[in-house]
Amino acid sequence: MGLGFRPDVGSSGNLALGSSACSRSIFSTRGEDKLAGKGIKAHDEIRVCIVDDHALVRQGLARVLELEPRIQVVGEAGDGLGAISLANELRPDVILMDINMPGTDGIEASRIINRDHPNTRIIALTVYDDDRVFEVIRAGVSAYILKDVEAEELIRAIIDVHEGRSIIHPRVTGKVLGEFTRLSNSEGDGSHLDRLTQREREVLELIAKGEANREIANRLYISEKTVKNHITSILRKLNVHDRTQAAIYAIKCKLVEP
Repeated sequence: MGLGFRPDVGSSGNLALGSSACSRSIFSTRGEDKLAGKGIKAHDEIRVCIVDDHALVRQGLARVLELEPRIQVVGEAGDGLGAISLANELRPDVILMDINMPGTDGIEASRIINRDHPNTRIIALTVYDDDRVFEVIRAGVSAYILKDVEAEELIRAIIDVHEGRSIIHPRVTGKVLGEFTRLSNSEGDGSHLDRLTQREREVLELIAKGEANREIANRLYISEKTVKNHITSILRKLNVHDRTQAAIYAIKCKLVEP
């Protein structure tokens, strides 16, 4: 069963007011349930903020994330301004961001946070029929996940983006690629790929296959710092904002198969 809105699930732990009236820092104790034995290794802690204008959704997501010992929910907000405030105050590793919120929505908040805190990964949470999928990607999110995702899949997505991977839910991949093709036709078919060195093309291909920086470094026998330098060059030459857009460009130009 997917997460849905889970109105029957409450939150645990004590809440303390953060710097924004619509945001809160959370300091909670762990529940007994863990996703032990699920193939998810225990490494460094991942600090997560939850942003959604429905309190019950935030509470349900927090309870789900308590199942994974690596993840600590450190804050929550009910709108985009609260999300920006949390990002400035807490510098979380990952933000779960609802896209459709009143006032400053998730897209604008993601754009600002991605600009000011590029090391914070943003996972966009939305519904399948959202017609702003491509706009969300352009805002610099690291993952686009549907709200009916299974709990374990959401936890896996958080760990993956924290490790440098980018994720687009399979059910919306076609929509994203179609919109990207429509907007990119004027640029020619893969013309920007000619600007890349052979090594940069190899790195881009591995990015498009969903590999993290560490995996790319191991596969190509180079350092992670060198991988990051290659990615910076790739983004500049392709005129895209992040690795997700670079991966979509590579797929569109048939450098790799979707």
